[in-house]
Amino acid sequence: MSCRVALLKLARRGVIELPVGQAVSFAKPTEASVPALRDWLAIETNLAELGRVWLVPVDSGQAELSSTWWAMMQAHHPLGAGPLCGAQLRYLVACEAGFVGALSFSAPAWRLAPRDAWIGWDDPTRQAGLSKLVANSRFLILPGVRVPNLASHVLSQALARLANDWQTRYGITPVLVETFVDRSRYRGTCYRAANWILLGQTQGRGRQDRLHVAQGTIKDIWVYPLHSHWQTILQANGGASLPDRPVKLSAAQVVPVDWAEEEFGGCKLPDARLQTRLLSLARDFYARPTANVAQACASRAKTKAAYRFLDHDKTTMDTLLQPHYRATEARVRTESIVLAVQDTSSLNYTAHAATEGMGPIGSTANGPQGLHLHSTLAFSTQGTPLGFLDVQCWSRDRADFGKKAKRHRVPIEEKESFKWLKSLRAVAAVQARCPGTTLVSVGDREADIYELFEEAMAHLEGPKLLVRAEHNRQLQDEQHCLWETMQSRPADGIQVLQVPRQASRAARTAHMSIRFAAVSLLAPAQHKGPAISIWAVLAQEQNAPVGVKPLEWMLLTTVPVTCFEQATEKLMWYARRWGIEVLHRTLKSGCRIERRQLGQADRIEACLAIDLVVAWRIYYLNKLGREVPQAPCTVYFEEAEWKALMVFTTNNPVAPAQPPTLREAIRRVASLGGFLGRKSDGEPGTQTLWIGLQRLDDIAAMWQVMTDATQKTVSSYINSG
Repeated sequence: MSCRVALLKLARRGVIELPVGQAVSFAKPTEASVPALRDWLAIETNLAELGRVWLVPVDSGQAELSSTWWAMMQAHHPLGAGPLCGAQLRYLVACEAGFVGALSFSAPAWRLAPRDAWIGWDDPTRQAGLSKLVANSRFLILPGVRVPNLASHVLSQALARLANDWQTRYGITPVLVETFVDRSRYRGTCYRAANWILLGQTQGRGRQDRLHVAQGTIKDIWVYPLHSHWQTILQANGGASLPDRPVKLSAAQVVPVDWAEEEFGGCKLPDARLQTRLLSLARDFYARPTANVAQACASRAKTKAAYRFLDHDKTTMDTLLQPHYRATEARVRTESIVLAVQDTSSLNYTAHAATEGMGPIGSTANGPQGLHLHSTLAFSTQGTPLGFLDVQCWSRDRADFGKKAKRHRVPIEEKESFKWLKSLRAVAAVQARCPGTTLVSVGDREADIYELFEEAMAHLEGPKLLVRAEHNRQLQDEQHCLWETMQSRPADGIQVLQVPRQASRAARTAHMSIRFAAVSLLAPAQHKGPAISIWAVLAQEQNAPVGVKPLEWMLLTTVPVTCFEQATEKLMWYARRWGIEVLHRTLKSGCRIERRQLGQADRIEACLAIDLVVAWRIYYLNKLGREVPQAPCTVYFEEAEWKALMVFTTNNPVAPAQPPTLREAIRRVASLGGFLGRKSDGEPGTQTLWIGLQRLDDIAAMWQVMTDATQKTVSSYINSG
């Protein structure tokens, strides 16, 4: 652009003579100007069967390719073909069958508050460094092409060549790529799978919004670093000269080097050594989830440091989990609907009688002793665990036993059941910061508390509520209570539900009769609150097998239910609640938190903060492998891990050049933990995964040692020669 301005100025002064300019229109093309419809490729297969996929650069001088790119974008992309802004590169996505998509890169946004704050730019550094940013301005896979994980695969190819292609054409090497995703149309799944970073949202302004009216669409902002030292380059006057010492960045600005730094990086601890120890413990606990502290740390010095860390008065559970809460919130922003599932579990430490700070976890004061854990885990509607939003841990006071008769005279804030409201308020805070996502707080029958519904209805802009009913409450303007009123209604439809095998009970197909209605719940007798207007959904199994108790769910929700499809949707949402019980089982059986011998409840809670995130990550791996099975395993495994895994499980000393798919890697890891992979076995569970991950850590460590030794031997041989 600067060259064009300079040429125009020289022509006006008479120094040079330019050819006559051509008429160019930037008006939106009309239907008459769009070329005739083409027979675009339509194919449905998987990525392996699709075969080789490659990018074809498109230059303006290549009329046929340029016409194909333009027509494809004009026909199928919401923004059309352009015009693109400033410097640009265009590509067609090709396979053996033909063109399956297209994409382009062009000039970045001039000013973008979340991006600029993340980089650490002020106006001068932004102006100097902006040339080293490019924008992924268009990305399209043809609507008739249905190939799972093709989009993330194409993005990875494009990013691998982008820096070199841009340098070749413009003489500048970009170090960061940005793009924008319209949440009303897309979820950004391919960018997430390709390891892009979600920064926040735009304000709905475009390049031409000089009056700040913000009438455009609010979009998610994603970025991807192309250079390992991108922060230093962009903060050093656009890379013209690097500073003598590295620029110090805040924790929010540093790109995490691994999962531990992403989930625990930036923890507000008084000493940098504590932060280093936290990351080390997280990696050690994840590498050996079933081991005790000494076994996980693998050395006397690291074990002593771990005990000192857990005993520090600043390493509280809430402090250690704050970075994970922030990381979870970032994942929540990528979803349109998130289920915030609450559940309570008890941790039994009766076998460790010397542990201080424990309390009763049973029905008697002198019975089993331990801690109570109430956690809120975020799930996508597909069941993928996104992380924790709130965790509460406490021990009961023995003196409180025997006072059940007085519970109606005690305010909710002084009751143990206040845990449900506290969690709802934590979710409400996330909802306020994520206006583009609808959060739904989900609870079992223990959550059927009038005050919880009252809290949700008092803040309609906050999260929604979905609770399984426990009490047969009285209804306003009805002669009968909740159950009788709902059962008297005609069925709205039948939902077929596959019930899995459980213990000695065989798997079966259940036919659920569905009824739904708007109801008004009256306040309990001891309350003076208003009636709560809410929706009820009743699901009852019809013709259950002899000797089997029929399934029955009565759900109460603040989410409108006006049709049969919405009613079945709420049932599916509630079914996701089972996931948090799976995680608690992983925490106890996999991470063996109940075997931690740390002497005091405070130390156990600090250790529990790390174990919770480790248990979540194991469960996340399990679900991710089922959601995006064809994604490259590098979205989860480090290079040394997947190469060591392939060498060990294939008995081939040479690691493959390309990483396996995530599903293949997960099944190979599970095979290390006892998974047989028979046709009837289905997909691996969390138990075989956590055992396999423990073995993989040792295998990867040995593979790394042997690889380094081999490289040193070859290097010495070459130098001596």
